[in-house]
Amino acid sequence: MSPDEYCQDKAARSGSSFYYAFLFLPPERRKAITALYAFCREVDDVVDECSDPSVARVKLAWWRAEVEKMFAGKAEHPVTQALAPHIASCGLDAARLIEIVDGMEMDLDQARYMNWAELRKYCWRVAGVVGELSAGIFGHTQAETLSYAGTLGLAFQLTNIIRDVGDDARRGRIYLPVEDLEKHNVKAAEILNGQYSERFRELMRFETARARDLYRQAVQELPEADRRAQRPGLMMAAIYHALLGEIERDGWHVLEQRISLTPIRKFWLAWKTWVGGGRGVIRRLAR
Repeated sequence: MSPDEYCQDKAARSGSSFYYAFLFLPPERRKAITALYAFCREVDDVVDECSDPSVARVKLAWWRAEVEKMFAGKAEHPVTQALAPHIASCGLDAARLIEIVDGMEMDLDQARYMNWAELRKYCWRVAGVVGELSAGIFGHTQAETLSYAGTLGLAFQLTNIIRDVGDDARRGRIYLPVEDLEKHNVKAAEILNGQYSERFRELMRFETARARDLYRQAVQELPEADRRAQRPGLMMAAIYHALLGEIERDGWHVLEQRISLTPIRKFWLAWKTWVGGGRGVIRRLAR
C-alpha cells in the first residue's frame, strides 16, 4: 500500500463528512487534503485509543518530531510521506501542524473548560488551524480567506461538540463551558447521567446560536475572489450546517444518541454546493 493509498483508506473508513468534499477536487489537491485529514485522524486516535496518558504523550511527542523530519525531507510515516510532496505548493508549515498535535494533547490535560475563551483555544488548535491549512490546499489569493477558513473550522468543531455531548460525557469529558452550564443552571452530573431538562435544551439552544454566529461570520469573511476555489470548504459547511439543523429539529436529543446525516444526503449537499459555486450555502449561512 502506497502512502497515498494509506491516507485514502484512512479517510474512507472514517465516514467523515469531509470525505465527500474531497471527491470533487483535482487529483493532486485531493491527495493533499486527504493526507492532511489522515494526519489529523492519526494524532486524534492517539488520544482516543491510548488508555495510559503517559503513553499518549510519548506518541504525540513522536508525531511532533515526525513533522520536523518531514520538513527536513526525512518523513518516516505513510501520512507524512504522503503530505510531504505538497508542502511548497499548498503552503503547509510545521508550526500549524504541531499546533494541531498540541490541541489533541489538551484532551490529556483537561476534561472541562471554564468559558468560551478557553474552549475557543481548544477548538482553534484542533479545527481552526486545520481550516487554515485546508484553505491553502484548496487555493486562495486573499489573506482574508485564511480568516474565513479558521472561523469555519471553529464552527465545525462546535457543531461536533454539540452533536457529541453524550459520547463525550461517557468518556468523562464535558466540552460545554462551565460558565454556560452555570448560566443555564445545568449540573455536570445531569449531563454525565444523561438527564434531559428544559434547562439543558436552553443550554443547547444557546450553543447552537453560537455555532450559527460562527458560520455567519465565516461566510462574511470569505472574499468573492476566492469563493470558487474554496468550494470544498463550503461543501463541508453545507453538510455541517444541515447536521446542526437536524440536531435542533430533534430537540437536542444528543445525550443517548449520535445524530448524523445519511451518506446520500451528504453527497447531495456536497454536489449541490459544488455545481452552484457555493452561492446557495453562503445565503443560508449568512441568515
